[in-house]
Amino acid sequence: MDKFNEECGIVAVALKGSIEAAQLVFFGLNGLQHRGQQSAGLAVCNDGIMSCYKDTGLVTDVLDEKILTLLKGEKALGHVKYGPESESFQIHAQPLLINYKYGSLATAFNGALVNGNKLREKMENEGVIFSTKTDCEVVAALVARHDNGDITEAVKNTMKEIKGGYAFCLMSRGSIVGVRDPLGIRPLALGKLNGGYSIASESCAFDVMNGEFIRDVKPGEIVIIKNDNISSTDSGAEEKGAVCSFEYVYFARPDSTIDGLNVYDVRESTGRTLAAEHPVNADVIIGVPDSGTPAAIGYSQGSGIPYRPGLIKNKYIGRIFIQPTQSQREIGVRIKLNPIEMLVRGKSVVLVDDSIVRGTTMRKIIASLRHAGAREVHLRISSPPIRNCCYFGVDTPDVKDFIASHRPVEEIRKELDADSLGFLSIEGLLNSLNGKGYCTGCFNGEYPMSVE
Repeated sequence: MDKFNEECGIVAVALKGSIEAAQLVFFGLNGLQHRGQQSAGLAVCNDGIMSCYKDTGLVTDVLDEKILTLLKGEKALGHVKYGPESESFQIHAQPLLINYKYGSLATAFNGALVNGNKLREKMENEGVIFSTKTDCEVVAALVARHDNGDITEAVKNTMKEIKGGYAFCLMSRGSIVGVRDPLGIRPLALGKLNGGYSIASESCAFDVMNGEFIRDVKPGEIVIIKNDNISSTDSGAEEKGAVCSFEYVYFARPDSTIDGLNVYDVRESTGRTLAAEHPVNADVIIGVPDSGTPAAIGYSQGSGIPYRPGLIKNKYIGRIFIQPTQSQREIGVRIKLNPIEMLVRGKSVVLVDDSIVRGTTMRKIIASLRHAGAREVHLRISSPPIRNCCYFGVDTPDVKDFIASHRPVEEIRKELDADSLGFLSIEGLLNSLNGKGYCTGCFNGEYPMSVE
């Protein structure tokens, strides 16, 4: 894995006078497929009766036409997941559907609890039985325990116990509840649909569902959709604001807006700042598709060097790292990203990407540009060096495998065989984000809360 991977995406829909909520959630999940490709699932509520179907695979593979025709309801909750290999089984897919004293409860979770294991151990000692290792099940169990007939109060009491970066949605018999952690680390948005409302991890999901983005769910806010009405309440927790900066760098779709900032605009801005911080005389700017393209365009704007789409991405190839041998993986990289020789031969090239984790793919890309005749390859990264793990819902490899964990920039440059290398500074990233209030723990180890 040469990129961080977001753990999950959530879509919830509540309609009035229609039982086709599942169809809309299906489209919304397709819009969030980039947030997780390991599994997909969808739960519906029809006249108080809940049904759920989930499995490993992409949204279109799991929720085919036959399944969707069976999932009818006025409310629906969907989820896409990316997780560690140990969780690549159907049992870990979400939503999680449980039965308790007030009926059924479906839960979909994005993020991670830093005290999840302690809470799980405590409840297990009290006799609670868990069937998965997910934080989603911990949250569902806590809500069920605290529910005395008021789901909102149950959620408030649950939020007093859990700690971490998270967003989750609950679907009960009477309502859909959306929750964002008090620091706002993980995103969550509220939208309006024809005949109802929706909650989703990103605003781009509403576009796919032909809906309208209303606003972001505020840090620490609990949003309740009930009987075609929206209400909200505050969890009572202290709110500081520490949105994951990597959402803007890589995770989110460029057509999404998170907390008032368009993701594409931020990425383009990081490219312009990168050009100011690390200028170079070159002939052409090339971005690593797709996430590096906006920053490459921004670098071109800031430097005056023309941008060209010099790397062609084969969008129909599967994941490279599943190839069984190293030689096959190297061929896989060339199949996935191939240079346009006429654009690079004899040229001094600036190669722009959003981030580097291990560096294995980047080495191959630079080698392919040289093989295509590039005279020089100057590497520019539109985020700071990644030196630390994330503890708030991002699947990260061991920190010892990070190319930047214990190496100076010059040593990284030599290992990647670039003619020069420049990373965006943390200050430059924050300036592109219009100030403070962001989590930069993966870059500088400064987390917005203590991590045990």
